[in-house]
Amino acid sequence: MKLWSTGWANGEPIPDRYAAGRLDVAGVAFGDNLSPPLAWDQLPPGTASLALICHDFDVPADAARARGTAGDPELPADLPRQDFFHWVLVDLPPTLGGLGEGELSRGFTPGGKPGPQAAHGARQGLNDYTGWFDGDTALQGRYFGYDGPFPPPHDGLVHHYLFTLYALSVPRLPLDGTFGGAQVREALAGRVLDAATLSGTFTLNRRLRGLA
Repeated sequence: MKLWSTGWANGEPIPDRYAAGRLDVAGVAFGDNLSPPLAWDQLPPGTASLALICHDFDVPADAARARGTAGDPELPADLPRQDFFHWVLVDLPPTLGGLGEGELSRGFTPGGKPGPQAAHGARQGLNDYTGWFDGDTALQGRYFGYDGPFPPPHDGLVHHYLFTLYALSVPRLPLDGTFGGAQVREALAGRVLDAATLSGTFTLNRRLRGLA
């Protein structure tokens, strides 16, 4: 089973167009936030559906420190880190061989894109911007589907993003209502025939980008 993208090579930096955040003259702003092109093949026999998860495992566990700005002291790379889900997509048909660039996200939508229904009969879960923006009257809401990288611009660690495609033995994951990455991981137990991964990196730290 293989998973790849024409947007970047495995392990390489993710292009800005697939990120929710970008650098600008004032610091940072929302970016193009295109869902990336993905392709896959060599699914195992018996695959009844596919599930896709993208998460960043380098998000600072201390949310208060992570919410700083580019002018704040740089966060040390050895801070405790935790997962942040950027995309949760289930019930993709096994006949599908990939997703086109921008097919499921074009631009950042304050308050979140609608869901859970998505193209190809799939369902999209809530990503973790739902909790991140909680309490922000301009941005709070339910963020379904893909919203890309927007790591803290003062973080001293380059963030890593892992896209994982799962081949499943069931046509529909037993999840009702809204769900997130943790719920999907629980529902996958005992139903995964095979999996493939694609990784990429991203930072908005000007020093790490060689701009300061």
